[in-house]
Amino acid sequence: MKVVAFNGSPKKEGNTFQAIRMVADELEKEGITVEIVHVGDKVIRGCMACGGCYKNGDSHCVMKNDPVNEYIDKMIEADGIILGTPVHYASVGGTMKSFLDRAFYAIASDKLRHKVGAAVVAVRRSGGIPTFNQLGNYLNYKEMLVPSSNYWNVIHGAMPGDVQKDEEGKQIMRVLGKNMAWSLKLVELGRDKVSKPEQEDKVRMNFIR
Repeated sequence: MKVVAFNGSPKKEGNTFQAIRMVADELEKEGITVEIVHVGDKVIRGCMACGGCYKNGDSHCVMKNDPVNEYIDKMIEADGIILGTPVHYASVGGTMKSFLDRAFYAIASDKLRHKVGAAVVAVRRSGGIPTFNQLGNYLNYKEMLVPSSNYWNVIHGAMPGDVQKDEEGKQIMRVLGKNMAWSLKLVELGRDKVSKPEQEDKVRMNFIR
């Protein structure tokens, strides 16, 4: 099994990376491969709301001049996904949000359904919970299976490496990694034994009277 993790921090090995690494360590102990992709240092523009990806139906964004489609392919191939971001003004980092908006809109509804997805947040002081909830919106929208920890998946630290002093945060990441590994194994073991619920076509609101 394989998990792909996306580091939304501009810093390659800052606190967000280190939080992801804590989760990854637990996954790797269970024989699960983890690839960490650095997103936060890339130039990725936001969604243009052109509808081209929906029209093409190929799970790719029509903008081809950045790595978004490469990252989409990694998500589709993986068994599990980790979304990690620092907190910028009580919100997801801008580059990470641009990537997520385009990727999760472009990917066909069945491609991530029932994969295991988790979110982790690194913050200096405040804004961790709103940011964590924002990441969860992407996972929930695609009907992913979201393992929990023993608290919200937020770890604290200002300078790179400070998260190593947050003992509660480190435990949160360890427990998340263990629960994610367990969830991945349950999905794998039950794949041919338990039938998936039938996927329903999306119903959209209609305000025409």
